[in-house]
Amino acid sequence: MAESINLAVSTVIFALRPHPDTQHPVLWLPLVRRVRSPHKGLWALPGGPLGSTEDLAASARRNLHETTQLTPRYLEQLYAFGRPDRSDDRTVSIVYWALVHADVASAGVESDNVRWFLADELPKLAFDHSQIVEYALWRLRNKMEYSRIAAALLGETFTLSELREVHEVVLERTLDPANFRRQIESTGQVVATEQFRTGGRHRPARLYRHDHSIELADNGPLTGR
Repeated sequence: MAESINLAVSTVIFALRPHPDTQHPVLWLPLVRRVRSPHKGLWALPGGPLGSTEDLAASARRNLHETTQLTPRYLEQLYAFGRPDRSDDRTVSIVYWALVHADVASAGVESDNVRWFLADELPKLAFDHSQIVEYALWRLRNKMEYSRIAAALLGETFTLSELREVHEVVLERTLDPANFRRQIESTGQVVATEQFRTGGRHRPARLYRHDHSIELADNGPLTGR
């Protein structure tokens, strides 16, 4: 008799939120505590079985909303993880990754069994979820050359300094402001608005938005594929 294979969908969600000590923005992600075996009590990525009448993206969104109340603007299929020994039964997980603005992250549900963690200070995770998070971080850093990816962490409008800060946090290195401005403006992917960010110690900074008429060459619309 052929062995049955279970299909599941999980999601790695990233948001920029203040570090509890320095208050500087850093990457966070939400985890869900498992309440049943296997790995009862360990933290895991949000997810669950693929519904028999759902497509993959719909299942990812449903599981996210049921566990965290989050509805990300950016959702993209990351990879399929199906090593035979990754779970007690034969389960293949289709993993998505998502980016949300800090305000959206703050509006999500947190409880004893749902909590946000620093991306570089995670507890022991169930199954192979540590490997999945590591791969998602690698993928995120390799796509940061596209301003649209960074903009998903910022909202509809942003200053170039805020956009550069996202790149610096994710890439873990300092970028020259003048060179960054030239590179971003040369892509044509951001458009200057007539609005300005005010209220700080410095002069008002012009706000930009992503040019939604431009499609990313490798990844299509913002909602991913």
